[in-house]
Amino acid sequence: MASAAEQLAANLNFSAFAKAEELKKRIWFTLGALLVYRLGTYIPLPGINIEALQQAFEQQSQGILGMVNMFSGGAIGRMAILALGIMPYISASIIIQLMTAVIPTLEQLKKEGEQGRKVINQYTRYLTVILAAVQSYGIAVGLEGSSSPIVADPGWFFRFTAVITLTGGTVFLMWLGEQITARGIGNGISLIIFSGIVAGLPSAIAGTLELGRQGALSTLLILAIIVLAIVVIGFIVFIERAQRRLLIQYPKRQMGNRMFQGDSSHLPLKLNTAGVIPPIFASSLLLLPITMANFSAGGPSWLTTITALLGRGQPAYLLLYAGLIAFFAFFYTAIVFNPTDTADQLKKHGGFLPGIRPGQRTAEYIDFVLTRITVAGALYLVIVCLMPELLISQAGLPFYFGGTSLLIVVSVTMDTVAQIQGHLLAHQYEGLVKKTKLRGARR
Repeated sequence: MASAAEQLAANLNFSAFAKAEELKKRIWFTLGALLVYRLGTYIPLPGINIEALQQAFEQQSQGILGMVNMFSGGAIGRMAILALGIMPYISASIIIQLMTAVIPTLEQLKKEGEQGRKVINQYTRYLTVILAAVQSYGIAVGLEGSSSPIVADPGWFFRFTAVITLTGGTVFLMWLGEQITARGIGNGISLIIFSGIVAGLPSAIAGTLELGRQGALSTLLILAIIVLAIVVIGFIVFIERAQRRLLIQYPKRQMGNRMFQGDSSHLPLKLNTAGVIPPIFASSLLLLPITMANFSAGGPSWLTTITALLGRGQPAYLLLYAGLIAFFAFFYTAIVFNPTDTADQLKKHGGFLPGIRPGQRTAEYIDFVLTRITVAGALYLVIVCLMPELLISQAGLPFYFGGTSLLIVVSVTMDTVAQIQGHLLAHQYEGLVKKTKLRGARR
């Protein structure tokens, strides 16, 4: 027999969506905020020679700079006021989370609940401003040192305006993402990255078809790309919905003169608990030290060597990318899921795992199972993100067909749809409660 939630989910339709006024307001707010973000990626930085910039960017667009441009929604290629995108905020989040694990003060703040999280979020914002200012200055210096006359009037005034403008753009995106999360649908930061990737899909598809028309890509290869993309999307959906369920038993309870039968439930452990965070964090760390290396023609030799080693499809790039993805898969899982707290909650409510002693033994068993499935989840992320990389480096395909971009698009779409369904279910529950109260009043 289907549960009440499953029955409500089966009855979801467009009429229910039309009646959910709060949900429609949230969707319109999200679309409006993303539209503002897309408009910001077309406003150029003052003092930039756009034609010279495009010529310099075309020479480096097939390197790692192309991935930076993808995550920024094309703003790097146009050197817009939002060229830094949301990556400084993600880098700051990584640093703060790493520091939380080693600094007792931050760890104590994390345990203080909502108030502690607000303080940590404030520290993250401050660090975002610092990182954005440093990267903005690096961009300004790199643009001035380019072999092409990209900057019309080089000097300290241009550097100052570039730092203020680009840092302000990142702070605005950070605020916009928080507003989407609070007043819209879905995770604001993920949706900003998602919209930047999706905005480039039409041009990427058109470019691939044009290469096929010119004979640079064979028809068989294009069909293989389409099939591979469909298979990867299906694989992502399957793994993202996969769970390892641990059986939980609740003993018989006596309340007054009544005896309640023992119940059973499940503790769902997602195969990929970290979600899309590891590839984003890994990409952010790979892009951070060499963001402007490709713009600088006369940089130091060690920087040129690092840029060459971390080129798209190079062995060092693939190994470092895979290692960072695996590391953040375990690290983020350890942050979002605490087996000890889960075991304590089960013990508090009288639940136990069959054959496992409540308390510390339960926490150890949950940690053992979580570690095993995280190994599988990390391997899945590495395969999805690196398998298309080889195809990209060999065939010269657009970056939008990479596994990281597909993973972000599919995961963010699934998460947003799940939140929309949750709002619809809540709206239907509210309708049922109101009808029940009206019937009770009439009686």
